[in-house]
Amino acid sequence: MELTGEVEDIIYKNDVNGYTIASLYTDTTDTIIVGYLPFVNKGDNLKVIGKFVNHPEYGEQFKVDTFEKVMPETLESLERYLANGTIKGVGPATAKKIVKKFGDATIEIIKNEPGELTKVKGITKEKAEEISLSFIENFDLWQIVKYLEKFGISPASANTIYKKLGMDTINKIEEDPYILCDLSLKVDFAQIDRMALSIGIEKSNLRRIGIGIKHALNLASVNGHSCVLEGNLITFVSNLLGIQEDDVLDGIKDLKAKEQIVVENREEIESKDGKNNLSITNWIYLADFYATEKNIANKIIDLNQSQNIKQIKNLKKKISQVSDIELSEKQKEAVEIINDNNVAIITGGPGTGKTTIIKTIIDLYKQEGKKVVLCAPTGRAAKRMTEATGEESKTLHRLLEIGKFADEKPNPDIEVAPIDGDVVIIDEVSMVDMFLMNYVLKGIYKGTKLILVGDTDQLPSVGPGSVLKDIIESKKIPYITLNKIFRQAAKSKIIVNSHKVNDGIDFLEEDEKNQDTIDDLIFLPEQNIIKAQEMILDLYSKDTQIITPTKKGDLGTKNLNKLLQEKFNPSDHFKSEKKFGDSVFREGDKVMQTKNNYDIAWVRDLERGVGIFNGEMGQIVEIDNSEGKIKIKFDDDKIAIYEIADLEQIEHSYAITVHKSQGSEFNEVIFPIINASPMLLTRNVLYTGMTRAKNKLLMIGSKKVIEYMINNVVTKKRNTGLKYKIEMLGED
Repeated sequence: MELTGEVEDIIYKNDVNGYTIASLYTDTTDTIIVGYLPFVNKGDNLKVIGKFVNHPEYGEQFKVDTFEKVMPETLESLERYLANGTIKGVGPATAKKIVKKFGDATIEIIKNEPGELTKVKGITKEKAEEISLSFIENFDLWQIVKYLEKFGISPASANTIYKKLGMDTINKIEEDPYILCDLSLKVDFAQIDRMALSIGIEKSNLRRIGIGIKHALNLASVNGHSCVLEGNLITFVSNLLGIQEDDVLDGIKDLKAKEQIVVENREEIESKDGKNNLSITNWIYLADFYATEKNIANKIIDLNQSQNIKQIKNLKKKISQVSDIELSEKQKEAVEIINDNNVAIITGGPGTGKTTIIKTIIDLYKQEGKKVVLCAPTGRAAKRMTEATGEESKTLHRLLEIGKFADEKPNPDIEVAPIDGDVVIIDEVSMVDMFLMNYVLKGIYKGTKLILVGDTDQLPSVGPGSVLKDIIESKKIPYITLNKIFRQAAKSKIIVNSHKVNDGIDFLEEDEKNQDTIDDLIFLPEQNIIKAQEMILDLYSKDTQIITPTKKGDLGTKNLNKLLQEKFNPSDHFKSEKKFGDSVFREGDKVMQTKNNYDIAWVRDLERGVGIFNGEMGQIVEIDNSEGKIKIKFDDDKIAIYEIADLEQIEHSYAITVHKSQGSEFNEVIFPIINASPMLLTRNVLYTGMTRAKNKLLMIGSKKVIEYMINNVVTKKRNTGLKYKIEMLGED
């Protein structure tokens, strides 16, 4: 539907993303309109396109998909527009005088003959020019949203584009549509490419080819790769752009000359027919990705090769002084490796004694008067580390004081806060991508000990790179793998069977009547999806976390969250709720933050801070619809107040994906496993999901699917060059 009218009032506006609730007068009636309406102010005349929706609390509203500002059609509305405060130098009195003087010619005078405005009492030549310039600027803003719509770009993104390109936005885009691809926005490359070709840009234009190459490299990074084999890149871009492979080679040369990409020539050994042959392969990187890998390799080798000034003398004697626990031979070896080196890696699954080693290291170095810093990539992982050690642990983002810039566009040269510590221990390093590891190493002084702790069999980082695996496989940094399950841990079926999964053993075929184990893992066979849903709803309690491999389908997070909310937190006359998109948020709902928000303020008792991060979970405790505020209390007792528009960062968390659960631990877990996409039914997904349960794990589903997951070890190899760079530097 299409409505045209005048904005009578702005009820709510988010200045960051332009989300607005306003009252629009359309000839005969007032209509509440909602949507992303950047640049819109009281008094503006709009043509809005969208549909009427029925809000459960506020009734009928018009949801705006897109809009266009139009010139006021009557002198009365023109006067109100000029008086609304958006035109510099014009208030209600001046607006009245201008419209009275020039009538229907007002707009033409302001735009094209500003000198005429001096005929109005009180308007100087300088003020007339200011009024004209301000009016033209506002007029240009009106055109931006409509113009960008044909590129498939939303009004919210239009606001961002304007902030980056300024008043000449439309001209800049018309001259070079590909500039939109350079702004790090989620734009449709194919649509922009069609638009560029339609205005006469040649298929073999170097600018077009260069953007196509960078687009391909960015697509690869979404799948975890830091680089692409040159031959594969040429083939992909040639097909993408419909050009010859020689044209792509020209584009690569051009981008290389502009230092926007890097070509790395690697000497690698290929084994064929029992013989080892030396081959040279070319790998293409975006410049920032290459610089990031290079920085990591340089820093980690430099750190490891510097003088070991924090080494403890008489180590064995001092271990016995600080620890009542008898360390295993492997654990002693791990402590010695840490003592003898500036960088060390400790890997192993649950129950193998990683936490005991961390505690021993903390006690040893505190006894020496040294400061130990504990950190992890996520808030839940940091909290878990604090609970296990009794010492404060921080997220890496908070420790390094890195803000939005760390999420927007990779930048290997950004400044981070130096880490004030003699020993830095990072847990859950398998979750750390290449950019975050680079920031960490930038913050560490020479002479500081760096201990990386993780489990290489868990899922890889969401961001690009394969940092922990690459460092280990380079064999240039000392590491130890703990593979013995300790006696107490061996009583847990969760721990024992997750290790069996890791070893490729079908634990469901094993004898479950082992008297030495506790029944903390229960498998409930059920292949009927409706019955599986009913079992989940019957078994769920407020202390339970549901973890599932997928978002989609009947047993995916989206559907399960709706079913669980309906049963355990239904609509109630005494509970406020807020509809946002396809979701209804209600007081009492379990929710999760889904992206890093560095601006949102929180309080915890007398402590105040800023920033809620991806993966943090909590509960909605209050919804104030009159003020448009939502109060959320997080699991670590932080309380934050959200605006309505901020709800796009929140999703229900009665059920979460295995990927979102990584780094967390829950007392009780229900883990439904029924057919899904094969790429989600892998051994490391099964292993990661199982190891999220601390005290009780209920697995519901198909034995055949579990068997398939155990045998499906085809994990997608990530193309990276960190291992190669560390190997080369380590040989110097």
